[in-house]
Parts: sequence; C-alpha cells; structure tokens
Amino acid sequence: MLTKKQRYDHIIQWFLENKPVAESELHYRNPFELLVAVILSAQCTDKRVNMITPPLFKACPTPEAMSKAGVDKVFEIIHSVSYPNSKARHLVAMAQKLQTDFAGEVPDDTDALQTLPGVGRKTANVIASVIFHQPKMAVDTHVFRVAERLGLTTNAKTPLQTENELVRHIPTEHIATAHHWLILHGRYVCKARAPLCEQCGLKPFCRYFARQVPVSKEQNTP
Repeated sequence: MLTKKQRYDHIIQWFLENKPVAESELHYRNPFELLVAVILSAQCTDKRVNMITPPLFKACPTPEAMSKAGVDKVFEIIHSVSYPNSKARHLVAMAQKLQTDFAGEVPDDTDALQTLPGVGRKTANVIASVIFHQPKMAVDTHVFRVAERLGLTTNAKTPLQTENELVRHIPTEHIATAHHWLILHGRYVCKARAPLCEQCGLKPFCRYFARQVPVSKEQNTP
C-alpha cells in the first residue's frame, strides 16, 4: 500500500520520464490570445476553439479592437462554440475592462484576472501558470477526475479542494507543468467513460486501477 508521498513521487517521476514536455493545446501568440482562447474553451473542445480563434484574432487582434467590434460581431465569429451568446458578451466586456483598468495589458495577478468578465479561478490560474510561469494549479474536469482516480486526492468535493491538495504535495517547480500532465492524461488516457487502464503507464500507482476486481472464471460459469 503506497503512502500518499510515495504515490505522488512515483506519479511525478513517471510524468517527468514519459511526458517531459506538456503544454496547452490551445493556439495563441500572446497573453491576450490565450485569455480569449481559455474563455472560449469552457465546456468546449480545444479543437473547436482552435478553429474559431484564427478568424476572431484576425478581426480582433487586440483588446481595443475587440472592445470596438461589439458583441454582435464577436458572436458572428464564435457562434459555433458552446454558449456563444454569453461568451461573446464576456469577451467584449473583458476587452473593455482590459482597456479601462489595465492599459490593454493582461495582468499577472490571479485576483486582478478574476475581476475580468468571464474569468474565474480556473482561467486565472491557467493564465498565471502558462503565461507568467507561476506555480498555479488550474483544475478543470479532467484534473478533478484524474487526481481522484490516481489517488492524488481523496474524496475532494470541489475544484478548490483538489487544487489545494495538489499544490500542497507537488513540488513548486512542477506545479504549472503538472496541470498539463493531468489534463492531457485525462483527455487521451484516463477518459471519463472508458479509461484506457491497460494502456496506462500509471496503473502500478493508480488507486482506481487497484480497486478494479477482475471477474473470476467461476463467476462467468453459467
């Protein structure tokens, strides 16, 4: 039976050896573009967002341009994402607030980021970790699920509980990358409905895998 420290140590070491490079799959060229992409990615795939952002950034390359474009224009471009009406409103209001309160620059402080329309704790942590290389752990549904299955968290009820537990045990220098490790692992291996346990290199350290009891031959006998 692994202790929590042993479990963390084994899992982090596996990722370091097998996934040394783990980055966002969203396409962006600057902090503003990543902020827009992350807002669009809520309950939407990165693939879909990456299809939408090129024409959006062509029409609205800066906060000033987006704030002047208006909600209708932004909606016209992003209409194929989930919740396009609210996201269009949030994007334009966010761009306007960047202009009025932050001189058109994306702030590096998570509290300041969360004053922007459409930006919650998860989005703020993504920007802080990816753009500003801060030890912040953004918890989405993948991170929440994978952390619990692996045994990195135990009965976490909220994303904040998961975030606090992960930050407490992951070395500071790995926190930002660990966010991507867990997201990508959840997206391609530890899937919500059909986890690919047999293909997973983490199964020797995984609490979920250890709890799977194979059906015996006797049980299969009519």
